[in-house]
Amino acid sequence: MYGSFLDALISLKRVPRQGWVEKMHMDSPESVADHSFSVAAVSMLLADVAGLDAGRVVRMAILHDLAESATGDITPGGITAQEKGVLEDTALAYILQDVPEEQRKKYLGIIDEYRGADTPEARLLHQVDKLEMAVQADRYRLEGAGGGVEQFLETADRAITDPSMRKVFNMLSEDSTGHAGRERQPDRIAKAGDRDTL
Repeated sequence: MYGSFLDALISLKRVPRQGWVEKMHMDSPESVADHSFSVAAVSMLLADVAGLDAGRVVRMAILHDLAESATGDITPGGITAQEKGVLEDTALAYILQDVPEEQRKKYLGIIDEYRGADTPEARLLHQVDKLEMAVQADRYRLEGAGGGVEQFLETADRAITDPSMRKVFNMLSEDSTGHAGRERQPDRIAKAGDRDTL
């Protein structure tokens, strides 16, 4: 039961985010599952703060790239939007085939809501999707990744209009030299761990 759904979730862990591969020539970038988790977590927080339906936003975040477990991560320009939609619909029909009909209809409705971007929850998720990409690009820059980061930041810059998300984005884009003096969170955690017994 739910075999195709579970298989898709596991498979998503092995699907690389293709933009990093194609534009930054990375061998081992984050997976689509990595991205989806971060998007879900950020969306949960921002939806709660904004008084939106956080449960619906989290479902949308988990489902929004699920088809990529079968199609791979298709970057813009690879195929037409219509062709991509057909591929994703076919993939989703297979992935959700073992899910009870009521939940299947609900999930497909949530995916349609995301695609249409005609609700506050869907609009928030579209912007979080770009914000998370920008934060990941900034992290790769901090870690010494090669050129190409700026194009991801420019894409996010065009998409993000929410004031609270703009503040976060502007912190990333203020210093295009790579934030050489900024200390990353994992380093701070490691230093705290040296002093404290967990």
